[in-house]
Amino acid sequence: MASEYTKTPEALARLTRAQRRVTQDDKTEPAFMNEFWNTKDAGIYVDVVSGEPLFASTDKYDSHSGWPSFTVPIDANNIVIKTDRAWGMVRTEVRSAGGDSHLGHVFDDGPVEAGGLRYCINSASLRFVAEADLENEGYGEYRRLFAQPTESTTSTEPVSSTEEISR
Repeated sequence: MASEYTKTPEALARLTRAQRRVTQDDKTEPAFMNEFWNTKDAGIYVDVVSGEPLFASTDKYDSHSGWPSFTVPIDANNIVIKTDRAWGMVRTEVRSAGGDSHLGHVFDDGPVEAGGLRYCINSASLRFVAEADLENEGYGEYRRLFAQPTESTTSTEPVSSTEEISR
């Protein structure tokens, strides 16, 4: 639930210069020169400011853009979509709901079979929580995203992380 995640002065004080520029000043980090653009480890990505769960590695893919790209958020209620008219163009900005952090933008050029969206997110707005650390860090409910289906529960229909968490 987004309301349990908020921006605090203590969290802002812990941000690096790059994290502050991205999350608070709505800037973009360089492509291919950021922490998570090529990360393939299993886990979830949370708002670096509030800790709000945002994206799962199960929905991450290589868009060849140089930034982490995801097909869906973990929970659509944890993000806010806004129109961004900066730079003389219209884009769709993605922000965290609880922390109000600038995360990046969403585009309609993602994989068609996964819904067609590409959430292009700045690494500086994210903190990665490895699958093995989910319980210890308070994100145990998201372990189900990484559970291997058994033969009796295997379905031919793909299940996104958004659908899985809301069940």
